[in-house]
Amino acid sequence: MTSLDHGIAPKMRPVTSHRPSVVAALDIGTSKIACMIGRLKPAPPQDVLPGRSHAIEVLGLSHVQSRGMKAGAVADMREAEQAVRKAVALAERMAGVQLEAVLLSVSAGRIGSALIEAQAETRGSAVTQRDLDRAMTAGIFHATGESRTALHALPVGYTVDGVKGVRNPCGMVARQFGVDLNVVTADATVAKNLMLVVERCHLAVEAMVAAPYVAGLAVLADDETDLGAAVIDMGAGTTTIATYSGGQFVHASGFALGGHHITMDIARGLGACIADAERIKTLYGTVLTGGSDARELLTVSATGGGDRDPPQVVSRAAMANIVRQRVEEIFEMVRDRLAQSPFAAEPQARVVLTGGASQLTGLPELAGRVLGRPVRVGRPFGLARLPEVAKGASFAVPAGLLVYPQYAHLEHIEPRTTRQLMTGTDGYFGKVGRWLRDSF
Repeated sequence: MTSLDHGIAPKMRPVTSHRPSVVAALDIGTSKIACMIGRLKPAPPQDVLPGRSHAIEVLGLSHVQSRGMKAGAVADMREAEQAVRKAVALAERMAGVQLEAVLLSVSAGRIGSALIEAQAETRGSAVTQRDLDRAMTAGIFHATGESRTALHALPVGYTVDGVKGVRNPCGMVARQFGVDLNVVTADATVAKNLMLVVERCHLAVEAMVAAPYVAGLAVLADDETDLGAAVIDMGAGTTTIATYSGGQFVHASGFALGGHHITMDIARGLGACIADAERIKTLYGTVLTGGSDARELLTVSATGGGDRDPPQVVSRAAMANIVRQRVEEIFEMVRDRLAQSPFAAEPQARVVLTGGASQLTGLPELAGRVLGRPVRVGRPFGLARLPEVAKGASFAVPAGLLVYPQYAHLEHIEPRTTRQLMTGTDGYFGKVGRWLRDSF
């Protein structure tokens, strides 16, 4: 039985501060599977980026065409397993290591988050770490439900006897304390199948991490997380969102629309096969049109590729209009989700785009008009020996997975004994869980 059976994704222990370690990132997407291996070396604060404790050196990288995946979820277990095996083998060969475990990103499964306020009584004694674990476990149990898996449980604030703004209540005397938790969840079935694909490759999953969260770790500067920022990770099959405020990750959401839908629109609109539509999008994809675009023509092979079918000739303006309509729909959906998140209360917050679909020409300008915020494209930084091919926005997630171990200590990690109590029906947390479900 794995932790997923308890509604909690596997979480890694924080990295040690006195010795280097090798970690592997696996990003299983709709269009590509990327595996990145890096060495984390402890470094003095002045030698690393603010907020980081380790220098990161990339040892190996691979990316292969994805198979057996649809909208970020497993559609064919066997094909997905073969593609993952290939990606991992190529990265291992480049790095000269043999992997036993990986950090796995999750972009599918209707990623969402809830801000849970968990409270507990102390009867006037000092608050202990065990008290905090007890309250946070009850909050996670309330947030997940039977069909959801908790990917993250991040404390964003504490209260002591009604006083908010407490940074750490441990050791403080109180009658009652509370913790505000950002609990990020995904569909349990999607998470289990992703984990099963990796385990069939004889690899352990050290942690499962929300894709937009780690993309933010790779591309955001400290002042952006402090002032507020939204990371929009635009993949082929999904678009996911992570919101940062006050230096913390406070909200997540996502939906199943992405770059592949733009490709399909081009194929339908121009009467082209999917492969040609993807090539046209990659070479000429834009959401901007100018005066000369109506006169610039593109030759498109007819669907089916028959020699007798003459190719079609379309203008770049026609192609750009098709792309723009779908991109506007995606950003309108993003706008609606941001309006329901803490991002709406951050007037200085900006938007940072990542993912392969964010590389279309003119996308930041269009996003800025729809969202009413300053927008830029985010690229990974702070990784030594990062290959040139991985310096773009499409590799923000695997790069962020290598950064993530330095931030794992911020999350609540379920104590084994507490987890057993939580899953029992007659234990303390079984009773708390029933009370929460009956009361809300």
